[in-house]
Amino acid sequence: MKKTMIAALLATAFSTMLAHSALAQNIAIVNGKAVPTARVEALAQQIAKSGRPVTPEMQGQLREEIIAREIFMQEAARLGLDASEDFRVQIELARQSLLIRELFSDWQKKNPVSDAEAKDEYDKFKAANGGKEYRARHILVEKEAEAKAIIASIKKGGKFEDIAKKQSKDSGSGAKGGELDWANAASYVKEFSAAMVALQKGKMTETPVKSQFGYHIIRLEDSRDAEIPKFDDVKPQITQQLTQQKLAKYQEELRAKAKIE
Repeated sequence: MKKTMIAALLATAFSTMLAHSALAQNIAIVNGKAVPTARVEALAQQIAKSGRPVTPEMQGQLREEIIAREIFMQEAARLGLDASEDFRVQIELARQSLLIRELFSDWQKKNPVSDAEAKDEYDKFKAANGGKEYRARHILVEKEAEAKAIIASIKKGGKFEDIAKKQSKDSGSGAKGGELDWANAASYVKEFSAAMVALQKGKMTETPVKSQFGYHIIRLEDSRDAEIPKFDDVKPQITQQLTQQKLAKYQEELRAKAKIE
């Protein structure tokens, strides 16, 4: 009798241990099917990769999400949706996308942008955008005679800003009285730039300036030393840009090496 009771107790204890072990490996049993804890961990990793922090408070939500997915997947399988041709096509496309993403991610990890590369790119930007910046106004018209008449009108007391609003072909700056934003001289076409930098502050071109767009009357409002951001402030953007450029080059190299018949 005692032996029978001991055996029963041992069997109960063993069953309990197995149940606890199963629960440790699985978050739930849905309709008799075990849902492994690894799914929660995988979902948490996916969320973390997207840049969202996974807090301890979210564990309950993740568990409920995984259980809900299992319920819905079981129902879809019951209806035979997992055997449809459309499902197989979608699975294959998803597999391709994931594998390609892993390829590019692996390549980027092995080929990071170095600090030296980022600094070199910054120095090029600084050299191209250094020097002076200019703030000017202009009036753009089609004919030289019209431009000369405008210059004469301004010299007689006409207001540059009012004439720009009424007659300038450049609707963007014209609406603001001909005002252009602060910019490096290289931002403009050669003829415009040369005439603008030759002006003194507050002075206007004495003759129309011809460019591919028409005839300009230019007035220099002000100039200043170019404001270039510090390297550390723009390093993340430069690194991201170089990363994309290097990845694009890698993709081109793979296509060039591929034998396509």
